[in-house]
Amino acid sequence: MKAAVLTGIKEMGIIDMPVPKIKNDFDVLIKIKMVGICGSDIHYYETGRIGSQIVKYPYLVGHECAGVVEAVGKGVKNLKPGDRIAVDPAVNCHSCDQCKSGRGNTCRSLSFLGTPGQGDGCLCEYIVMPQASCFLLPDNMSFEQGVLCEPFAISYYTVQQSLLKHSQSVLILGSGPIGLGCLAAAKAEGAGKIYATEKIAERMQAAKKAGAVWAGNPDAEDIVEIIRAKEPLGIDIAYECAGQQDTIDQAVELLKPGGKLILVGIPRENRITFEIDKLRRKEITVINIRRQNECTDKAIDSISSGKVNLDFMITHKFELARAKDGFELVANYNDGVIKAFIEI
Repeated sequence: MKAAVLTGIKEMGIIDMPVPKIKNDFDVLIKIKMVGICGSDIHYYETGRIGSQIVKYPYLVGHECAGVVEAVGKGVKNLKPGDRIAVDPAVNCHSCDQCKSGRGNTCRSLSFLGTPGQGDGCLCEYIVMPQASCFLLPDNMSFEQGVLCEPFAISYYTVQQSLLKHSQSVLILGSGPIGLGCLAAAKAEGAGKIYATEKIAERMQAAKKAGAVWAGNPDAEDIVEIIRAKEPLGIDIAYECAGQQDTIDQAVELLKPGGKLILVGIPRENRITFEIDKLRRKEITVINIRRQNECTDKAIDSISSGKVNLDFMITHKFELARAKDGFELVANYNDGVIKAFIEI
């Protein structure tokens, strides 16, 4: 089969690889149809690492995917060849203390597609995943929408973890796919006024169209001053989706006493800081998000039912042979990209 692999910093190539085999009773062989390019993929592309997870070249990257069941192990009962599926890239052990307590996203032995030291990625023609990671797509959903279920499951989980209450004010810092997903999920859950920040004009406009009452560029205007004037008592919940020190600081400034700061973005640095005086005096709750937990089916239901519409995120598609072009586009935020896909 053909696969697009990282071969060095900002380098990719197309290679031939063996088609993976079904080894276990609950394995599913999947013909990949569509792959999304995620910000974490770009981290590996540009720097060769995320924290302690370091790429060894050549490396098969990618974790957001949807496809068709090609074959199943003898223990698989709820899937058959020809079924269209979305894939949860996480593989849990189901037996550690975390899994048994309902925290599969922090499984002690978690393996994740396209993560060095854990598993190869999906930027190829076939992969094998356990039945538990495969979710049937309704007939009214496209493969692109199936791919979007992975990042949207994170956004859905993020809003769920924040315990958003009806009519609470929300701030989205960083309106990429995760931030826009948080906006859509918060709106669907009955949030009040939603504010958004973003440096890319097209994404800022997308945030407005998706329901933000105001969206601004922190490079062009003082977003703290502007939002504070609109919300003098402060914001209830801030979803930090950029992974930047500046956006974390802006969130602390704008949250009201008793507010919640939800850290979703992945910083490139190993450490971030807080102005502890403000954090403590406001008694701000800080919540970290680790991917998602049992929300893929909820993401599928939200999209299939029309409760949320994420089609505006689908901006670019590339063939597998042009995977590097897609990665360059996303890495440089060119051409108003929100979500780029590789069609296999």
